[in-house]
Amino acid sequence: MPEITRDEVARLAGLARIQLGDAELDRLAPELTKILDAVATVSQALEGAGEVQPMSHPTPLRNVFRADELRPTLSPEQALAGAPASEGQRFLVPRILGEE
Repeated sequence: MPEITRDEVARLAGLARIQLGDAELDRLAPELTKILDAVATVSQALEGAGEVQPMSHPTPLRNVFRADELRPTLSPEQALAGAPASEGQRFLVPRILGEE
């Protein structure tokens, strides 16, 4: 892939309305060349992929659902038994935001 020149970086920066100093232009030109080389490498790999379907995980996933049935739970009193403070079947916590 051809190298990106300092002038091309300056032109792109102008189009994007980004002000870059001389040092930034000198630094970005080789970095952008490396980025474009990496994109070209990925593009080459994708060309050889053929009809491979995209996937989110390397192994098939399936959801396992259990039956939706009632089971015993804690009563409000049991749930609040270990709380430092409670009020009206709710946990009482200190206010963290200012008065509004």
